[in-house]
Amino acid sequence: MKITGVRTKIYGFEMKRALGDANSPRGWRHSTHMAVFIDTDEGVTGVALGSTSARGHIHAFVENLLLGKDPRGVRGLWKLMVDRVFKVNNRGIVNDAIASIDVALWDLKAKANNEPLWKTLGASTPRVRAYASGLDMPLSDEEMRAFYTEMAGQGIFAGKLKVGLDADADLRRIAIMHDALATSGKKPALMIDSNEYWSPKQAIRHIRRFERDFDLFWVEEPARRWDYRGLRQVSEAVSAAVATGENLDDVSEYMPLVANGAVDVIQVGTNAGGITGGLMVADLAYAFEIPISVMNCPGSYMAHFAAVLPNHIWMEVFNAGRTVGMTVDTRIEDGWIVLGDSPGIGITFDEARLDELAVAESDATRTGLPAGRRRGAALFEVGPDEPDEWA
Repeated sequence: MKITGVRTKIYGFEMKRALGDANSPRGWRHSTHMAVFIDTDEGVTGVALGSTSARGHIHAFVENLLLGKDPRGVRGLWKLMVDRVFKVNNRGIVNDAIASIDVALWDLKAKANNEPLWKTLGASTPRVRAYASGLDMPLSDEEMRAFYTEMAGQGIFAGKLKVGLDADADLRRIAIMHDALATSGKKPALMIDSNEYWSPKQAIRHIRRFERDFDLFWVEEPARRWDYRGLRQVSEAVSAAVATGENLDDVSEYMPLVANGAVDVIQVGTNAGGITGGLMVADLAYAFEIPISVMNCPGSYMAHFAAVLPNHIWMEVFNAGRTVGMTVDTRIEDGWIVLGDSPGIGITFDEARLDELAVAESDATRTGLPAGRRRGAALFEVGPDEPDEWA
């Protein structure tokens, strides 16, 4: 089997609810995705989702480096790509490109084996515990209550709330999340996420206040992603675990956090170099007895990766309607993401539908920029209704 080419399709759609955090409290509903297809001479195609800004790098990697290669040697091809960018480094959009290609190659390998990816990776069970992630800063109290109650109705008892702009409002909203998740019939596991908005001292002050009323399982990104001193300071000062890692690109960036006792739960997703890079991060965490939590993705296809990790606790789910233009072979049952038996990662794109939703690359790049870090972050308090400096 040989790689013969790569195709990409950029498309946009409206989600069923707004998503937002402390850096983007007004939130957004429009989403832009890019479908990636890697074709072979045997008619088997591997698919993945990718960052629109990485489109040029994806085509360059495949067309200049991977054509004619056997796609089933996934880890070797990952190393080939990483070595090729040794000087410029596998970070940012270069890393995004490598990650998308890697996922598509794993999908292709599993399809060549005629089995779901969780079997190809060696998992013994096709299910992963889920937690509800609201990305709920733009939601009203009633909208937020409805979201967590809906997730509790599917057996999910763990939830993560966006916080950081108003401590009084955060306390009220944590209580709403707690009560909604309690309708699952299980004791709620509560998590909060300030998205690097606080300084370590601010984080400690707010978290200690929250912990007077609530037992928090983890506090996510209470300081900058690279600040091992600040993250350790928070971890030592509060009862909750410190979770971080979702914005890191390579296993080498996790090493200072682990070596300096700055992380209690490691978060990893496709951004850490795809599935191959994620496996390296998971091995590092396992060696130090640190649990892993896998980040969200449309259709929860990374649950195939999570299912093989012996130190995985639960995976993030949004339920925000991000599977437009595709069918997925995953479902949630009694609080678990259950993986199907479809070969590969369980995603099938409707290419005709993607063509109907097509967005020009220039438009996607312009409108698809993520929110910047909000004015006042780690410096002073800025209310949720004040204008954003980057907007």
